[in-house]
Amino acid sequence: MKAIILSAGQGSRLGHLVDDRPKCLIDFNGRTLLDRQLDTLEANGVDEAVVVTGFHDELVDAAIAARIGGPNVRTIYNPFYKVADNLGSLFIAKHELIGDCLVWNGDTLVSNALMARVLGNDQQGICVTIDRKDGYDDDDMKVIVDEAGRLQAIGKRISDGVNGESIGLLAFRQGGAERFQEAIERAMRTPEGTTIWYLRVIHHLAQNGEVWTLDIQGEEWGEVDFPPDVEAARALVERWDAKKAAAA
Repeated sequence: MKAIILSAGQGSRLGHLVDDRPKCLIDFNGRTLLDRQLDTLEANGVDEAVVVTGFHDELVDAAIAARIGGPNVRTIYNPFYKVADNLGSLFIAKHELIGDCLVWNGDTLVSNALMARVLGNDQQGICVTIDRKDGYDDDDMKVIVDEAGRLQAIGKRISDGVNGESIGLLAFRQGGAERFQEAIERAMRTPEGTTIWYLRVIHHLAQNGEVWTLDIQGEEWGEVDFPPDVEAARALVERWDAKKAAAA
């Protein structure tokens, strides 16, 4: 299993926190967001990672070079990060969408236990990791899932029938990555190609074939989009670190 981490964006909604560094290099209790993602992969036996960079890519390259141990990491620079949404990052890295792999948003932290469930899931094809809660806001990547776990719709603008949200972690097995790669090629050749998110491509694939979901309700994760998210994520990782120290 290989992980593709999308870390090209600046994260401008975080304000001054990202004036001189990308979102993935924000500190969380002594480790950057990217370090914590790579640490989670290492803890679960994933030994290969591809990081798509953009804003201050030289800082990300330096941070990866300074790491000791962990997955074998290489970077791919997306020169269009300012003008294309994250579909553009996957288009730049499309040659990596082969075989069994993960696609992971660069602003999402997940617990080791959550990652273990994603890797231990044997669902073939394309599988979107989802969570459940009582209500969803405009910024949530909402989903509609049927009783069998098949994805019916995904997007921020859907409303009726919403029963989950994507956490920004997808797994591809048994031809799923190649199917996604072909769909990315088609989407980037449309007039709106550079303006759409890759999950819109997943939405269209779900209308024409099976896309599955993995419900991880009860597991811990956090997304870092706004300043309050940073404080919440720091509290989350401090709890994880304390639990790990107590078990050592």
